[in-house]
Amino acid sequence: MSKRNFALVAATFVSIIYGMTFTIAKDVMPQYIGAYGFISLRVGGTMLLFWTTALLMKVCNQLPPEKIAPQDYQRIVGAAFFGVALNMLTFFKGLSLTSPISASVIMVSTPMIVLVLSAIIMKERLRKRMVSGLILGLTGTALLILYGKAIAGAKQAGLGNLLVLINAISYGYYLIIVKKLMHKYHAFTFVKWIYLLGFLMVLPFGRNEFQAVQWSSVPTIVYWKISFVVFCSTFLTYLLNLLSMKELSPTTVAVFIYLQPLFATVFAIGLGKDELNGVKIISAVLIFSGVYLVTMKKS
Repeated sequence: MSKRNFALVAATFVSIIYGMTFTIAKDVMPQYIGAYGFISLRVGGTMLLFWTTALLMKVCNQLPPEKIAPQDYQRIVGAAFFGVALNMLTFFKGLSLTSPISASVIMVSTPMIVLVLSAIIMKERLRKRMVSGLILGLTGTALLILYGKAIAGAKQAGLGNLLVLINAISYGYYLIIVKKLMHKYHAFTFVKWIYLLGFLMVLPFGRNEFQAVQWSSVPTIVYWKISFVVFCSTFLTYLLNLLSMKELSPTTVAVFIYLQPLFATVFAIGLGKDELNGVKIISAVLIFSGVYLVTMKKS
């Protein structure tokens, strides 16, 4: 398997895991832990995993003895802020103020935002097939998440939608600024610092909610679901995304967000919580067509 194809497979697995996460995380919060408390637990647990793994790799001589250049610390702080703190906090807070359907529609604008930011910051060329692929993917995703649902009224929906949009812009900008770090250092040289700084940034928001959790009353199955979110949905997906960004452009990585609601639907159907119909099949065709056009290598 070529490095590019491996990167595409890794990006697909990220979407599968995120698709499962929507259903799994919903069983954890807010019944057992508040959103910000869950974020603190998620980021803190992932931070420990990255630091432990980096230490083991160093002991086994699998991590090169790299030193981060002073001028790159600013980029690492930016990645921690945009890729961890602002990204997660604005999404969960925005989701609590607006309707889920509105948040979902805004979230899939991330590839469009990355495309524009890449054109402005990285001078990435906008090809017609990429724009066509983005539009196809957006159409398929919008059809999938809008069908059969009504937009419910929500207090402060305008502020909530704005926060979710900030989340999408934040993640899109993170994909761009972390790209240069990937080309310069081994992933574990800098990612442990990103999550350490990110944890320090989110801790003031989630400390009270985390301390309020009655851990003795949390069922065992919920502990497993929390572990899945920390290890698979955060630690593993972050590694797979870093591997993807070594071979793919930020725009290509971002377009895989279109697959998340598709896999979320497949997971729900597998649990007997949804059913397959013509609209979902058409949506799947549009989404995969869009991803193909954006990821297709120029001949």
